[in-house]
Amino acid sequence: MDWHIAQLVLWLIAGIVSFYFSIGNARVWTSIAVGFGLIVIGELLPQAVPYLPGVGVPRIEAMSYIVGTISILVMSHGFQEYYVFSRTLEFEGNKAVVYLATLGVVIASVIFVFINPLPDERTLEIIRVVENSNWVFLSLINIDLIRKIYANIKDSPISKGFIAFIVVFFFIFLWRGSELYIQVYHFTDPAVGELYPFRFQLSQICSDVGNFLAGISVGGTFFYLARLLR
Repeated sequence: MDWHIAQLVLWLIAGIVSFYFSIGNARVWTSIAVGFGLIVIGELLPQAVPYLPGVGVPRIEAMSYIVGTISILVMSHGFQEYYVFSRTLEFEGNKAVVYLATLGVVIASVIFVFINPLPDERTLEIIRVVENSNWVFLSLINIDLIRKIYANIKDSPISKGFIAFIVVFFFIFLWRGSELYIQVYHFTDPAVGELYPFRFQLSQICSDVGNFLAGISVGGTFFYLARLLR
């Protein structure tokens, strides 16, 4: 099986499991699960672009990167809520607000992309860099936040599930961090790539391996949590 197809299959499974998990559990899990579920859109859309005839391809590609940014923001908000919940055992709001707010942000982003000029390669590259930057730095923040949540609930039956989330964000950091490194130093430019072939190839391998392991660990973590919450 092609490496990229395997990655897409894993993210599709992870996205479905995440959304299913958000439906069947308490609201405090909703933002986390919805955020992980949105990743599948950000990963599938760019791959599906060649098979979408008649559609403004650059706008779809731009939306996939924007949805990717929304997904890490939504799940980070969810972990912040869980941290507050783990300390106070109190949370407000309902699941419908999370779904509707996320949908509203996605629709607003679609409108923004379609009322502005058709994105060229430079615009798409900037949007992608913004997405990867958010993923890299929020992954580090989430790892620290999840560590604190674990410290608060380490006697709980689901505490080990949060250790699994730390592993997830480590792989995501490896994946997105390698992509960001390649973009910032423009290693995809043949002239630059020929000057630093080892750095480019090593970064590409780290990105692919991180993507693959992140897909496995996200699906596995939600399956594990679902089992613990029975």
